[in-house]
Amino acid sequence: MKKFFIIPAVVLAISLSSCGDGNDTKSTAENTATEESTDAVTETVPGIENVNLSNTWTVEGNDQMKFDTELIRVKAGEPVEITLKNVGTMPKEAMGHNFVVLKPGVDLPTFGSEATGAADSEYVPKSSLSSIVAHTKLLGPGEEDKITFTVEKGVYDFICSFPGHYGVMKGKIVAE
Repeated sequence: MKKFFIIPAVVLAISLSSCGDGNDTKSTAENTATEESTDAVTETVPGIENVNLSNTWTVEGNDQMKFDTELIRVKAGEPVEITLKNVGTMPKEAMGHNFVVLKPGVDLPTFGSEATGAADSEYVPKSSLSSIVAHTKLLGPGEEDKITFTVEKGVYDFICSFPGHYGVMKGKIVAE
């Protein structure tokens, strides 16, 4: 008869100790929801807090395949004006530069691959126009071009789409 009382008591003790009070699950769910909502509102871009907020920028591209600016901070919903200057000396056919602002979520390697085959349109692929916010023309040494566009709050990649450049000539525009 004692066996009938001990077995249920042991089963009850094990089940209570393994269940806990349920707060761990609730806390984890609350933390996850908070993290997701914070991430949805703002994407963290390292160093952006050190960048001045301005809707007028001049960016230089050079023969070392570098932009002199990799982070741009703008006010969302207002016109943004960016001037690209090619300060290099190599000919456009060998070291041309452009400035292409992409919509959020565009896959850079895929876009860069498509751009490589778009020599007839200055390496701005017509098949990907829906992925582009704005772009300059392809510039040779000493040339410059200006673009004006408006973006909503978010983070936008920018690249030079000349073949082989997008991997190193890139940056981000943060619109707040």
